Amino acid sequence: MINHKRLVVAGIILPLLVSYIYFLPPSPYFLILLICVSILAMREFYIMYKVSQRLYLPIILMGGILLISPYYYPDYLIETVFATVFLLLVLRLLLIDTPSGSMKDIGTLCIGLFYISWFLNFQWLLINDIGGKEYIFLLYSSVWLGDSMAYYVGTYLGKNKLYSAVSPNKTIEGAFGSLLGGAVGAVIIKLVFNISNLTLIKTLVIGVILGIATIIGDLIESMFKRDAGVKDSGNLIPAHGGILDKIDGLLIAGPVLYFLLRWG
Repeated sequence: MINHKRLVVAGIILPLLVSYIYFLPPSPYFLILLICVSILAMREFYIMYKVSQRLYLPIILMGGILLISPYYYPDYLIETVFATVFLLLVLRLLLIDTPSGSMKDIGTLCIGLFYISWFLNFQWLLINDIGGKEYIFLLYSSVWLGDSMAYYVGTYLGKNKLYSAVSPNKTIEGAFGSLLGGAVGAVIIKLVFNISNLTLIKTLVIGVILGIATIIGDLIESMFKRDAGVKDSGNLIPAHGGILDKIDGLLIAGPVLYFLLRWG
């Protein structure tokens, strides 16, 4: 069944997002967008796992520093990562007066930091190191069209469960929809932006791989949500859930696209 509210919200947000990325210079505006998304998504993740606010607020700020450090201070990346992890450990040592649960707190904080903030950083690298905004649009188009195709193909044609222990509603048929949507999304952006260094075959292959990465990203977030006992990471976006629900595929597909283009 078509969720009309979901479509209306997407129809409002997507044109605004596309316009923001297309018309404004990447530095600082796209970097600011990534930092804002990182802050909101990390907050959702830590609230989902009931981490103490006094622990997660400083780590969220460090997530923003992890995002900007490769651009402004590329020579100090190792130092930044060390300082981030060191701060995380010291905060847990000093702010919580019992060692009980320390591994759970530290593990949750660390995973949230690198899974969200560090993986988002690859989107900046796509613009700054690989070539330009066209690759961001290729990423978004493949992931979100793949995600939409998976949803609708799974809804109308899905019969065989993909991984019911993690996500009961996802189907093998929906997964094939994600591969198809990823390929179509990549080809559309190649043609619109006339990306000359990508052949049509290479674009199709990249799109299919991004479709696979989208599925994996979705399953990883579903794993976290089922572990935390929640349906959605948040309710910030009506009919869509939280920010983390909308970027789960991008968190995995972004690094995958970066490495495909860098090594290809």
